[in-house]
Amino acid sequence: MFPLTIAGLRFVPNGRTVLDELDLELSGEGISVILGPNGTGKTLLLRLLAGLLPPTAGSIRWAGAAHPDGRLAMVFQQPMMLRMSVFTNVEFALRPQTLTAAERRARTHEVLERVGLDHRARDCARLLSGGERQRLALARAWAMRPRLLLLDEPTAALDPTATEAVERIIREIRTEGAKVLMTTHNLGQATRLADDIIFLAEGRVQEHAAAQRFFAHPQSPAA
Repeated sequence: MFPLTIAGLRFVPNGRTVLDELDLELSGEGISVILGPNGTGKTLLLRLLAGLLPPTAGSIRWAGAAHPDGRLAMVFQQPMMLRMSVFTNVEFALRPQTLTAAERRARTHEVLERVGLDHRARDCARLLSGGERQRLALARAWAMRPRLLLLDEPTAALDPTATEAVERIIREIRTEGAKVLMTTHNLGQATRLADDIIFLAEGRVQEHAAAQRFFAHPQSPAA
């Protein structure tokens, strides 16, 4: 699945260029954080990688292949919840996998316990708070054992306590071997989580550097 190589990626909806000859290469390790001004294509890049949109031009290669051979999951800024229980929201995502019903139940309880929601397994997911919903969305993705986890502003609407809980979960997912690629406008969060920073501006990668080096000595005028 890695290296993930993006070359000459363009996205031009309705004649408006959002991504313009974007080049990027990512390894399968660590947490990469995408920073940049509003409208520069951060969320769009995640959607293109997830296969939710086709690029106008350019290529996305997964270890040289046109499609990833490992599991990929994406958590949106405002995750959608099924009108079902907390438990079923996770278990339902596992049904396409080759697991027995008992294995699905066990894995669902495991991830709900790890995100602090097992005690609410029978509650309706729509009754959860914003922070609990985001933890549930992460549990749903985590249960799939993704090789790549895409996160779009995962704490944008959360208070500091909920943000801390979500960041802890992201670190645990990374520790278990998933590559995490996320967007954020929270520079403090980027310094806490990022191994490397991808700075987008004007539809291109202006910088891609280790987080400490980026924040200490940004190289581009936009950064």
